[in-house]
Amino acid sequence: LNQLDKAVEAAHTFFMANPEHMEMQQNIENYRTMAGVEALQLVDREAKPHLESYSAGVKHYEADDFELAIKYFEQALREYFNEDMECRALCEGPQRFEEYEFLGYKAGLYEAIADHYMQVLVCQHECVRELATRPGRLSPIENFLPLHYDYLQFAYYRVGEYVKALECAKAYLLLHPDDEDVLDNVDYYESLLDDGTDPASVEAREDLAMFVKRHKLESELIRSGAEGLGFSYTEPNYWTRYGGRQDENRVPSGVNVEGAEVHGLSMGKKSSPKIDRDLKEGGPLLYENITFVYNSEQLNGTQRVLLDNVLSEEQCRELHSVASNIMLVGDGYRGKTSPHTPNEKFEGATVLKALKFGYEGRVPLKSARLFYDISEKARKIVESYFMLNSTLYFSYTHMVCRTALSGQQDRRNDLSHPIHADNCLLDPEANECWKEPPAYTFRDYSALLYMNDDFEGGEFIFTEMDAKTVTASIKPKCGRMISFSSGGENPHGVKAVTKGQRCAVALWFTLDPLYRELERIQADEVIAILDQEQQGKHELNINPKDEL
Repeated sequence: LNQLDKAVEAAHTFFMANPEHMEMQQNIENYRTMAGVEALQLVDREAKPHLESYSAGVKHYEADDFELAIKYFEQALREYFNEDMECRALCEGPQRFEEYEFLGYKAGLYEAIADHYMQVLVCQHECVRELATRPGRLSPIENFLPLHYDYLQFAYYRVGEYVKALECAKAYLLLHPDDEDVLDNVDYYESLLDDGTDPASVEAREDLAMFVKRHKLESELIRSGAEGLGFSYTEPNYWTRYGGRQDENRVPSGVNVEGAEVHGLSMGKKSSPKIDRDLKEGGPLLYENITFVYNSEQLNGTQRVLLDNVLSEEQCRELHSVASNIMLVGDGYRGKTSPHTPNEKFEGATVLKALKFGYEGRVPLKSARLFYDISEKARKIVESYFMLNSTLYFSYTHMVCRTALSGQQDRRNDLSHPIHADNCLLDPEANECWKEPPAYTFRDYSALLYMNDDFEGGEFIFTEMDAKTVTASIKPKCGRMISFSSGGENPHGVKAVTKGQRCAVALWFTLDPLYRELERIQADEVIAILDQEQQGKHELNINPKDEL
């Protein structure tokens, strides 16, 4: 309908909730160019005011503009409590049943009233989660409400309003009473008060005190109702401290105002997302001739390693030869010839397909088996180097080639594979990586084993969470392997392949046996059959030519 301003709004709104959708990002750029819309004019029609104000507060805080940060955080809190009232009101609708559950509902009048009331109460109690969840997301921002007060206590301190800083710090302690850093801050703020101000007279912020009191009473009512009505209820942890203030700065006690310094991480940048296991690296590489190149520190990140000579030149040539015979255009992407960029052709093949082709004689069986063997070699190296104390399983194994399409390489400014994370949805705007579907949330480690270097472009890059700031760039070559943990701590992508064909074996691993790659299990069975047949031939001493 040529209503480009509305098209931009609709596309931008969708993209905010689906930041991994590269096609929509391209649509936005096209609409903006056609309509002459500036980036600042982009409107998210699903935006929630309290979340927008909170994000603005964080940005001003990171820029050391504490006056404006306070303004937006206070505005975010007012909007939050207004949204909370609306959310609670919307819970008071008719009793809801799952599908046809009402057909078998046999409760009497008083039971039905109690059931309905408990349903309303649980819904209202869950508003905490609802208000902390961005549109289109499934997971809430961790520790969302307490974070407002954590930011505010430090911001008020920085502008010299110590009473308000103390009120916010005490408010934060209502939800995290054992936070040692904030307890230290409370002592320090009390030491800064005027002589005429009694520290005991400064209480936690009333808005949060009332909120927490009601929240605790609701919890008791729901638990009591659950016991009386015989339904199970487990109180979620609404205030997990995984979500920390972005700088983690704390005010140390025992110093004067002029000499006060902050300790912890430097201001501005958010620390890497938490990984729910002990981080180790530097274990043995298991095989001779493998050359260690760089570790995490040298690659400016977490859980990263670069190795050379994992494959020999002869093995690279053999794998490349197999690739040319078994590759299928758009494999793994529903047959899309160019799933990541219209300027390249994408081809792929799985390890099971290679073995089937080998078994049928369409490619040398020895070469097909090499694909299987080198992927197992890579798995063992990753498991050993990162010193994992449980078995690493294959999640997906894919031989992939990206070929530059001639006549489409002039003035390219796109990537061969856009910046992403392997087990979560990267959201650069929010500086988050959402570990929820459609992301492959079960993936724990990734590896890429390169087969050639006779092409132009195609460098593998790591970036910050903003998907723009490159932290490391790696030029592929035969036998080189990059491996890393699969979460938001390692956003990565591939620069445009501008000439030739770039081939690699892409490997994703999981620590959860429930998510083992089914094709890999079948490939293991094929290998077992081949080994058994081979053993039988040796025992019977049959000449393969005679068998033919």
